[in-house]
Amino acid sequence: MSAFPDQDASAWDEQAVMDLLLDLHLPHERQGPGSADATMLAWDLAGLDRATPYRVLDIGSGTGAATLTIASETASNVAAVDLLTPFVAELSRRAMQRGVDGRVTALQASMDDLPFADGDFDVVWAEGSAYNIGFEAAIRAWRRLLRPGGMLVASEITWLTAARPPALEDHWNTEYPEIDLASAKFGVLERHGFSPTGYFVLPEDCWHQGYYEPILQDLDSLLERHPGALAEHVVLAERDEAALYDAYSAHFGYGMYIARREA
Repeated sequence: MSAFPDQDASAWDEQAVMDLLLDLHLPHERQGPGSADATMLAWDLAGLDRATPYRVLDIGSGTGAATLTIASETASNVAAVDLLTPFVAELSRRAMQRGVDGRVTALQASMDDLPFADGDFDVVWAEGSAYNIGFEAAIRAWRRLLRPGGMLVASEITWLTAARPPALEDHWNTEYPEIDLASAKFGVLERHGFSPTGYFVLPEDCWHQGYYEPILQDLDSLLERHPGALAEHVVLAERDEAALYDAYSAHFGYGMYIARREA
């Protein structure tokens, strides 16, 4: 969700920005808000049996926080997909380190062009990743991957209140215009052949302990490794993003959406 404040992002070299963000995020367990407890709460609310070897696809897996939790806590086989090769390599390393590499397959691919056949999976999992192509586009594209009756679990940035401060609305209308109330997200799921079966809001510790605190602790060392204006803007954007959540967490958060694919 980071953006470069007061700076046209096109002024920066795209690869230089990506290299900095990879340097910052690669060592961390998560590349967005979440927790192992939240992952397994969603699993249980989806009515999934921990002892059944489901075929699970984790889309936008990053370094594998959700993938490794599912592989460690259930008997399922997980295909984990991310666009960034360093994340894929790190996920594979972590899976081997945790002894679940026999049930985890990590591969590089774009989430809007996934190399799988229709109905290949029992479960499609996406924590925070639909944001990259938009929730509706993601739901529309990913439905085919599920067998009829299969489960979709996706977390998505969501308004938590009907009225919001104008400054916050202005920010999100620029950053991600598709942000909406949960009721609207349920409508998106229903329009695209899903039956919503569960929902909860990620608790604040998923943002603080699960994501922001480890990142914020590393920002000074990032500046030491990469002195210059670009790193300063990356650091400022990360700090501003954390401050935005601190100021307005009553109004927005991640909703975890659980839905069954209709036949």
